Amino acid sequence: MSGSAPAAPVTVALLQMTTGIDPAANAAAMVAAVAEAAAGGAAMLFTPEMSGLLDRDRKRAAAHIVPEEASPVLGAVREAAARARIWVHIGSMAVQIEGQIESAPGANLWANRAFVIDAAGEIAARYDKIHMFDVDLANGETWRESAAYQPGAAVVTVQCPVGKLGLTICYDIRFPALFEELGRQACDAIAIPAAFTVPTGRAHWHLLQRARAVEASAFVISAAQAGRHADGRETFGHSLVIDPWGDVLLDMGENGQLGFAVIDPARLSDVRGQLPSLANRRIIPKSSKL
Repeated sequence: MSGSAPAAPVTVALLQMTTGIDPAANAAAMVAAVAEAAAGGAAMLFTPEMSGLLDRDRKRAAAHIVPEEASPVLGAVREAAARARIWVHIGSMAVQIEGQIESAPGANLWANRAFVIDAAGEIAARYDKIHMFDVDLANGETWRESAAYQPGAAVVTVQCPVGKLGLTICYDIRFPALFEELGRQACDAIAIPAAFTVPTGRAHWHLLQRARAVEASAFVISAAQAGRHADGRETFGHSLVIDPWGDVLLDMGENGQLGFAVIDPARLSDVRGQLPSLANRRIIPKSSKL
């Protein structure tokens, strides 16, 4: 084990949202969930990717995307966490950053940024999504995240009630190197908040989530967007908690709701004792020409 895991089982809560285009309404839902999660005995609440605003109309969304220090959504959740004395992982929010791009040096860009907020309302960690969702799906959906968002460049972990937590966001799940590094750092749990499309969710959501838990020998905690959103998109839902063996502890299906699961550190010891894959891992040499 990493030595960072909690000494006793910890209850976590997951908020499955149908985030819309009104940040005030989204913030109100998150604030209410913070109080409900704390009342339900959770030490930490997890929310989905783009909890504060989900709007594919970037011109309309731009009016609400501000630097993090000016975000009313982030401020409201921080205040709620401090009142309830509970940690909160905001799966991600769109925030404005200063960036340099070849076509517009000095332009204001956006980051898809996760926040971990402690029980005093302070920001304990930030993570900017590394892998941009640039795809053309068979059903006609086209997404170009890189057109508006600047990718992150750092692997981030944070000590919190579930132990050492590794931070990722949605499309990151398809890139094993990131999870290999989180496994190398002996994370006790990995957060994979998401707004998965329905076609990709049906095909790969459960498969990839369970694989990432097994290969990292860690719990996976994945709060997800669900349902039909105000901007017209539809997301897959099925917020999950998976243990290090790949067993599904919580699957919230397709309805927006608050779910609870228990993170038991003894499970980490059991799995890592039976299959010490992290300890047995070796560096794969580059192939040589014959």
